[in-house]
Amino acid sequence: MPAVLRIATYNVHACVGADRRHDPARIARVIAELNADVVALQEFTYPAEVALETRAPVVLTTLDAYQCVLGPARSDRVQCFGNALLSRHPIVEVHRLDLSMKRREPRGALAATITFDGEPLHVMSVHLGLHVEERRFQVRQILDYLDSIHHERVVVLGDFNDWLPGQSAAHVLDARLGRSIRARSFPVFWPVLSLDRIWARPAAALRKVTAHKSPASRVASDHLPVVGEVDWSSPA
Repeated sequence: MPAVLRIATYNVHACVGADRRHDPARIARVIAELNADVVALQEFTYPAEVALETRAPVVLTTLDAYQCVLGPARSDRVQCFGNALLSRHPIVEVHRLDLSMKRREPRGALAATITFDGEPLHVMSVHLGLHVEERRFQVRQILDYLDSIHHERVVVLGDFNDWLPGQSAAHVLDARLGRSIRARSFPVFWPVLSLDRIWARPAAALRKVTAHKSPASRVASDHLPVVGEVDWSSPA
């Protein structure tokens, strides 16, 4: 069987749609449309009483074919807010990285080792800050982390908030992992910015990166989900 993995990244905007309605069930329906093996979520909120080490999907409970890992960037007595990873394949190890910069909104990354096609795959979900210097600091943290792992197969994806010509922070990841394929995903009503990105190692394995457009995805969040395929069977 070809080692093809379908992956997606989706900023769910706390499950609040373009119609200002909080509707987790609608977000779950969009994720089901993606038919992805692994889905990275950003701006995901869930009740504070949920145990950090839970593996069952929380809030998006209809997605019971997935394991779920949580990576909160901030929390209070009521709810947590941050990253999450959904996987149809076994999750064997989890790491949570604090990417926060002083006096800026807390940010984080969520990394997991997944068993896919009998081999380990390292997936890292990221949500970077709004200020360019903040993003540069965060990308350096990501590169340091990537230097510390030794898996051959790696996927880095998420909302990189990287849009300023000549002031890109994510171009450093292009230099390390190969240029990511751009898909316009924001804002949902008129997508012109490629904020949501996917990288893979080796770079030649990454195929068919597109923004997912459907009646539900055009209203469920302020971002469109971005979907890609990674084929490790015969990379160039």
